[in-house]
Amino acid sequence: MIYTLTLNPAVDRELTVPEVVYDAVLRASSSRVDFGGKGFNVSRLLKGLGVTSTAVGFVGGKAGELLQDGLRSLGIETGFVWVDGETRTNISIVTQAGGHYIKVNEQGPFVDEAKQLELLELIGTLAQPGDWWVLAGSLPPGVAPDFYARVIRALNTRQAQAVLDTGGESLRAGCAERPFLAKPNTEEARALTGMPMDTLEQVSLAAAEIRRMGAQNVVVSMGKQGALLQTDRETCLVHSPKVTEKNPIGAGDSMVGGLVWALTQGFGLKESLGWGVASGAATASLSGTEVGSRALIESLLSQVVYQSL
Repeated sequence: MIYTLTLNPAVDRELTVPEVVYDAVLRASSSRVDFGGKGFNVSRLLKGLGVTSTAVGFVGGKAGELLQDGLRSLGIETGFVWVDGETRTNISIVTQAGGHYIKVNEQGPFVDEAKQLELLELIGTLAQPGDWWVLAGSLPPGVAPDFYARVIRALNTRQAQAVLDTGGESLRAGCAERPFLAKPNTEEARALTGMPMDTLEQVSLAAAEIRRMGAQNVVVSMGKQGALLQTDRETCLVHSPKVTEKNPIGAGDSMVGGLVWALTQGFGLKESLGWGVASGAATASLSGTEVGSRALIESLLSQVVYQSL
């Protein structure tokens, strides 16, 4: 079973405009509402690959009801802890030609310790040996940076695998609990390690440092370049297929979804990351906040190039 954990989900509203002009009234040519949050994005990609996952996290208010109903309408199971306040709404303004966007994220509702313990108890009830858990995204107000670490500790006790996709002190604390995989992007890796990330060698050194912090395996996502994988046996750059990007928002989440899906199908880490970068490229090539379909992802797999370092 695959679970995705989203602690600070959102209703994502996207507005498309001809161009972004400051100090002016812009009229949207189209609008779209999606059920957002990094873990939810992973669940949507997994559904497109034919796998049902359960989306877990904190939600609240009418926006929380909208999220729950929307995810269930997509065939995604949910396991939520309800909190006081309103689940946040994030606004994206995307140019019609694609390639440029502005995204404004609300902070999210405050989550007290009692609700945090309720979620930890729920995770302990759900997790079984061999399950995969994707822990993704930012923390809501009230939740300390060690929360993901607490989750990973509980998952390790139950012999479930954790994939950690976050940044800052949450990433540092989480790595100390030895998740199966940590997936920072280059900015998150730079902030965590304090190391430059201008060359492949520097990215590789940063990945090694993150492994020393405790992560068993590390993937550093590098946008259009693809992603660097480092394990105890190899370091490899997986080059992304060349696509015309229409909207890169959510591409990193699709990468995680494709990677985890492939791992559950028995692929090795390197081949799984190939599925991941193909999934990310597929999503980036689509308008709006659509995610790549299985057919599109499979069509891009032949363009994935593996470079041992």
